[in-house]
Amino acid sequence: QVQLIESGGGLVQAGDSLRLSCAASGQTFAMGWFRQAPGKEREFVAALAGSKGATYYADSVKGRFTISRDNAGNTVHLQMNSLKLEDTAIYFCVARSPGGTYYPSSEKQYAYWGQGTQVTVSS
Repeated sequence: QVQLIESGGGLVQAGDSLRLSCAASGQTFAMGWFRQAPGKEREFVAALAGSKGATYYADSVKGRFTISRDNAGNTVHLQMNSLKLEDTAIYFCVARSPGGTYYPSSEKQYAYWGQGTQVTVSS
């Protein structure tokens, strides 16, 4: 069982930056982030997978968000720049163990979920 601990959420103004972090208690194959805005379905944001650290992004965050991990591979970071009002959401860290075909944007891929951290972007 892998536990995920998120940190870094908060209240910022549009155009600002924020960095989320997620620490896993064990080894994983892939880690990433989903988000859920009020009244909307949960959606994929970004993921990083494998030994080579392949990265995947939702179109809505490409060019603004960057996912990375530390050398040990147990912590991922989501650097969020040029934040927009529509980025306001609860951000959930996710993780997946090795095995099977990997579809980064599918919720079903991830057995481990964090509790979520609130990101609020104000005008």
